[in-house]
Amino acid sequence: MGRLYEQMKMDLELKNYSPRTRSCYLGSMKSFVLYFGRWPDTMGEDEIRQYLHYLMKEKKASQSAINQTYSALKFFYQTTLQREWNGLKIPRMKTSKKLPVVLSKQEVWSIFSATANLKYRALLMTIYSGGLRISEAAHLKVSDIDSKRMMIRIRQGKGMKDRYTLLGRRSLDILRLYWRAYRPGDWLFPGRPSQSPISVTSIQKMFRKALEKAGIKKEATVHTLRHSFATHLLEAGNDLYHIQRLLGHTTAKTTSVYLHVTRKDLARIVSPIDLLEQPQKPAL
Repeated sequence: MGRLYEQMKMDLELKNYSPRTRSCYLGSMKSFVLYFGRWPDTMGEDEIRQYLHYLMKEKKASQSAINQTYSALKFFYQTTLQREWNGLKIPRMKTSKKLPVVLSKQEVWSIFSATANLKYRALLMTIYSGGLRISEAAHLKVSDIDSKRMMIRIRQGKGMKDRYTLLGRRSLDILRLYWRAYRPGDWLFPGRPSQSPISVTSIQKMFRKALEKAGIKKEATVHTLRHSFATHLLEAGNDLYHIQRLLGHTTAKTTSVYLHVTRKDLARIVSPIDLLEQPQKPAL
């Protein structure tokens, strides 16, 4: 893309998009250009439609990958080239609504117990304690743990926003044990070398091992701990507004998905099968 690549990169930086989003958008544009072998400013709606259809039907890309490509193309043509974007001619793929997997409190504890490594156990407990995203936990600094206020400071989370979330007493206890054993410097959970944070891949690998060791068959990921945090808070009687703030959601609509997985109200409802009266056996 040459000059246009640099122009799009600058536009993304000026809009203050996160480094990860910038990388994804630029990567999507590179793939689009390579597919046609033409300069992007010589293409338009027909090529965009054709490429999105190719991702869906031939490449069998996921919904999130297709919508990410859609957003990258829209940014390039609308912002960088300053062209009009016709949402009717280039429709965005409708995403299916899937409910998150949620672990029970016993399952969460069994994962912690199955994690023998003190560093990783402290990390997982911190994620669940505050409902952190995996990247937020990886980039925690020692100074982000506020033991006096029992809060965790999240710096530049999703959407480039700072927020505070909960630091549980149990989480603080294990963090103190971990600190005495490892003496981390700037990063709370350093990687290799110690000047950089722990990698997301390392956390994911360790979690899969703990999940298997705990004998949990659910299709859970590290992010499931965040879903479980929100659901368990809701079931404990906490209101949606405060949970939204702790999670760092922009709108309550995103947080409201947990209303569909909580047992708070459903637990009071008795299945009709348990209300059936068993017919009396006729006397012989």
